[in-house]
Amino acid sequence: MNVLLPLLAAAMAALVALAVLWPLRRQGRIRFLGAVATVAVAGACLYLLVGHPQAVQPARPALADLREGVQALQQALQRDPQRADGWALLGRSQTALGDAPAAAAAFARAVALAPDEPDLLVEAAEARAQADPGKRFDDQALAWLQHARQVQPAAERAGWLLGIALRQRGRNAEAVEVWSALLPQLDPAAARALQAQIQIAQQATSPTPQPQAQALLQVRVRLPDGFEPARWPATTQVFVLARAANGSPMPVAVKRMPLQALPAIVTLGDGDSPMPTAPLSRHTRVEVLARLSRSGTATRSEDDLQSVVVPVELPHAGVIDLQLP
Repeated sequence: MNVLLPLLAAAMAALVALAVLWPLRRQGRIRFLGAVATVAVAGACLYLLVGHPQAVQPARPALADLREGVQALQQALQRDPQRADGWALLGRSQTALGDAPAAAAAFARAVALAPDEPDLLVEAAEARAQADPGKRFDDQALAWLQHARQVQPAAERAGWLLGIALRQRGRNAEAVEVWSALLPQLDPAAARALQAQIQIAQQATSPTPQPQAQALLQVRVRLPDGFEPARWPATTQVFVLARAANGSPMPVAVKRMPLQALPAIVTLGDGDSPMPTAPLSRHTRVEVLARLSRSGTATRSEDDLQSVVVPVELPHAGVIDLQLP
């Protein structure tokens, strides 16, 4: 066999490795160069196992060479399916060919054989997301990313993708925590880019607080002299209502409290409207009253006590006094 051909295969594998493994350069030069060398040696060995002299033809298109290499690798893995590195190489090759489902399946086989390799876990999770129609990290991909960080807490890509996966699920606070832990180990440009994403996640975690409903009316409710609460059932409730001055019985604001809360000063505002589309603030004149209900319901009955109805113009300053008879 011509010794030049395995060397050529090793060189081609090294070139592919430089492209595929380039992101690892930031995790250590020695580690990066070692990974490239490993792939180069594996390429030479793979050629010795499955290669044919006619397969290395400089005149053939690169894509055709890659497809032929994938077929040869698949045949080799059929003979020796326990090679995690072989399945990983197949996954990268399928990614290069644009076959995301096949790449995800190959990486899944690789992870099953090497479940504690953080870089492989990250590649498998990313391939699975690429195969998803919505580009989402499913539960399996999320679990792989989480395990990758457990094995190697400083893994940058694992942390970055895990934050994305958490944000996809609306778990923004967890994404902020994961991404914040990455900031100290990033270069300034990458840190600024990640900080922008952290701020977006923080805003999603802490939605803009809704403004407090303004109190438009203050009403003081008093019980009559000599009133005996013990004679009233436990279901008794006090209702303080504001209704439109046009005679409509429907309240535009209402509050309920137990009998034991009296005497009390009650505030009424738009937040107390039974119908948010018709709040208290839309009215210029209302009628205010208080009712003591034995049944505890807003519907008036004959034995309820009700105050005198007080007409009020809005806005109103001061406290409206209501005396139950």
